[in-house]
Amino acid sequence: MELVNFLEQISYALFSLTAFFAVYSLIFSIAGLWTRKSVIVNAQNVQLPFKRMAVLLPAYKEDAVIVDSAKRALMQAYPQQAYEVIVIADSLQPDTLRQLYELPIRVIEVSFDVSTKAKALNAALSQLEGFDVSVILDADNVMSARFLHLVNIAFNEGWRAVQGHRMAKNKNTSVAILDALSEEIQNHILRKGHRSLGLSSALIGSGMAFEFDLFRDLMEHIHTTGGFDKELEMRLLKQRIRINYLEKAICYDEKVQNLAVLERQRSRWIAAQLKYVRPYLKTAFGQLLKGNIDYFDKFIQVITPPRMLLIGAMGFGLVISLLLQSTGLFLLLSGQLLLLAIAYYIATPLELKNQLTWQEFSQLPAVFVRFVRSLRWMTQAGKQFIHTPHNTTGPTPN
Repeated sequence: MELVNFLEQISYALFSLTAFFAVYSLIFSIAGLWTRKSVIVNAQNVQLPFKRMAVLLPAYKEDAVIVDSAKRALMQAYPQQAYEVIVIADSLQPDTLRQLYELPIRVIEVSFDVSTKAKALNAALSQLEGFDVSVILDADNVMSARFLHLVNIAFNEGWRAVQGHRMAKNKNTSVAILDALSEEIQNHILRKGHRSLGLSSALIGSGMAFEFDLFRDLMEHIHTTGGFDKELEMRLLKQRIRINYLEKAICYDEKVQNLAVLERQRSRWIAAQLKYVRPYLKTAFGQLLKGNIDYFDKFIQVITPPRMLLIGAMGFGLVISLLLQSTGLFLLLSGQLLLLAIAYYIATPLELKNQLTWQEFSQLPAVFVRFVRSLRWMTQAGKQFIHTPHNTTGPTPN
């Protein structure tokens, strides 16, 4: 009996913490129903100066997609003389390089013993001058035609860091649809919802833009193997540089199409997240006392478990509550799952709601198992870059 009481008390303590994460998600999901308006976008007959932009595409072994991505990056509704597409070519095949050199873009070839996105970006930034804004893409990313135009508006408003709306390029498998769903929930809660309440948008690693000199200065201090955007966020927010979210600036991103790739990719993401728990923990409360709410909020995001693991833990807790015959614990966890369900339903775009079928829901247990298994790759992910292969091209910017 004493053992049962002990287990029940431990469960209450643990799942009271998960209750905080559920409430946090719901608050920002509801906040995401409102949108902050741009002053310049609503103004009439305003002629803005064109910021000169460097569109950077780091490409490590991305022969299948980089040529198509580079071509589509040239298809912007933005003056050609006001931006330059720059491919940072790492370990590409000779034929791929030949095709890239035939395009009206700049190609910077790099090579490293251990390749990382941060190294590639720093190598390119050291060779570039005369730009106002740096736009960071992944090799598979395709910008909507007005992406740079909307970025230009934001920087003319005085923003120094912005995150675009990364959206699924492909929804050709159940796993890809679930990956797209996860991305849109993050967009709604961590980006749109946060900006609605006056807080910074979260970065996501691509489809983002920064004041050029600021970005170069910050990147000089970033040498991480993975998750460079986490450290970049940390440095920006510590300097109280707020990050805007451009919901209409669409950047199409390839979603993983099978569980094996999902497992490896998530191991990289979880390793990057956990890596910054200690640095944030050391400074978060001090920054809060200084009134830096954005920084402390980012600390909360860093300690929040990945969504699938959080839901899985709550489901496991429900089983424990039944075994312990604890009505209170059962109600606590049922309430949390209900709050999360409401938060995620609000955050899911109508288009994706219409695409979800029982086939996608039936994949959730397997996805949870893959998330748990991804933990075994974390040590490797912390020491070397785990590459996610891409092979989906398009769509044409519009």
